[in-house]
Amino acid sequence: MKEVYKQIQEYFSIPRKILITTHTNPDGDAIGSSLAFYKYLISKGHEVNVIVPNDYPSFLAWIPGIKDMLIYKHDEKKCHKVSLEADTVCCLDFNSLHRMEKLAEVFKNKTWKRILIDHHPIPEVEAFDIVLSQTKVSSTSELVYDLISEISGKEAITREMAECIYVGIITDTGSYSYSCNYEKTFLATAHLVALGVDGERIHRLVYDTYSESRMRLLGYSLSERLRVFPEFSTAYIFLTKEDLKKFKFQIGDTEGIVNYALSIDGVSLAVLFTEKENHIRLSLRSKGNFSVNELVRLHFEGGGHRNAAGGNSTKSMEETLKQFEAILPSYKSELASVQI
Repeated sequence: MKEVYKQIQEYFSIPRKILITTHTNPDGDAIGSSLAFYKYLISKGHEVNVIVPNDYPSFLAWIPGIKDMLIYKHDEKKCHKVSLEADTVCCLDFNSLHRMEKLAEVFKNKTWKRILIDHHPIPEVEAFDIVLSQTKVSSTSELVYDLISEISGKEAITREMAECIYVGIITDTGSYSYSCNYEKTFLATAHLVALGVDGERIHRLVYDTYSESRMRLLGYSLSERLRVFPEFSTAYIFLTKEDLKKFKFQIGDTEGIVNYALSIDGVSLAVLFTEKENHIRLSLRSKGNFSVNELVRLHFEGGGHRNAAGGNSTKSMEETLKQFEAILPSYKSELASVQI
């Protein structure tokens, strides 16, 4: 790690024209880490643009610097223009180029220096020139905190950077309920609070601003779309395009729904199936030592962490659910022996 920090420090020791980007459907960690690093690089005299593939959830709209981001879905022409002017691209919170989907077009035939900063397992290292990959951190935002602290000292972190980092940590750990069993995560959080982060205020902004339609979608998901399989310690929720339309779906409205299925006593594996325009999106969560990362890589063209992962299916909703149910028996003994 020290060697990678040194590489990054030396590379950014002269002014660069930098593009920061992240994965499709950017979440709190993707946005938080990208904007924190953006503000840091700007403070060091670099010319920086942030491009995200598509819209972010409305509950993140208050984050410092978010209005400076470019959204590829809405302004492809400008995104291509700024990409032509860049000499460096920093990829945050994803480790495989296909996670950018249509934004990957910007990468074609570019001679950028590519830098990866991420905490997901199995990085696509051949696609990058410098790889800062650390799975034993709560989030990419915490990794950005470590990077800035290492190459410029903790005094380089401003209150706005701290707020961005804090959002990334709390959203990627479910408010410190998973993926955060590390002392240094809480030491970093303590420093962020010392810098002026108001944790109570941020919690309200992120978790207490749901629309009425989002709450009704949650209720519908649990009352009408929840299926439980006690013999396999599994539960899933499925939402069709018609369901989403009925409840006036907005980006971010399904965030966290899968965790309700996982909170059922005796359930060690939970999945949310959401019907998109031309595919089914899977969001998987697990308890203990059961790896949803391995399951989704094997069966649903996805990946992520041991206890949180995502995947896709090009089959219909009905066929996808049948496929998932068909594989459950092969995981029966493994799920039955999960240690929580």
